[in-house]
Amino acid sequence: MTRPRQLADLRRDYARAGLDEADLAATWDQQLDRWFDEARILPEPNAVVLATATPDGVPSVRTVLLKAYDDRGLVVFTNLTSRKATEALANPRAGLLFPWVELERQVVVEGVVEQVSREETEAYFRTRPRGSQLGAWASRQSTVVAGREVLEQRAAEVAERYAGQDVPTPPFWGGLRVLPSSVEFWQGRTSRLHDRLRYRAADGGWLVERLAP
Repeated sequence: MTRPRQLADLRRDYARAGLDEADLAATWDQQLDRWFDEARILPEPNAVVLATATPDGVPSVRTVLLKAYDDRGLVVFTNLTSRKATEALANPRAGLLFPWVELERQVVVEGVVEQVSREETEAYFRTRPRGSQLGAWASRQSTVVAGREVLEQRAAEVAERYAGQDVPTPPFWGGLRVLPSSVEFWQGRTSRLHDRLRYRAADGGWLVERLAP
């Protein structure tokens, strides 16, 4: 047995800010607006960790880029045959985490998943860089490939197929919207007495609760 790595001395105290109930916006999406505006100093503030699970409870997690949110929910786009999409559609519950470590903050979302309309999907796909559009056709996401050269060959074939024309939205590509049942705003504090304020759906509105750190 190899000797375990000791990481106990890797710690820091958080003292940038606090979060009080009186400072919160009326709704989770308005509060996310505030924090997201402050997070724009980060390299990719819309990077979010997405957790899904199979119908029998086997979890999986990955980092994706959030592409939209409003009072309905938060949206990511993907190949609908990928692991995350097949899990989210077969077992339509998911978690999202914004890991804003540099700001000593995180936002944790839990909710139900629905598929985004085709109209919304195509509208977003048209805004993607052409290389990303071609890549969506070339990559059979989450399947095993023999090597990098296979991907490059597929990409070359797709580029030739659509040379001189707009790249259509693949029929197997679309969006997933997480409809929140709870949204927690976590602010690091000194001595590990962090502020955790959660919006929880209740009686057609949002109940704000403070959670023990």
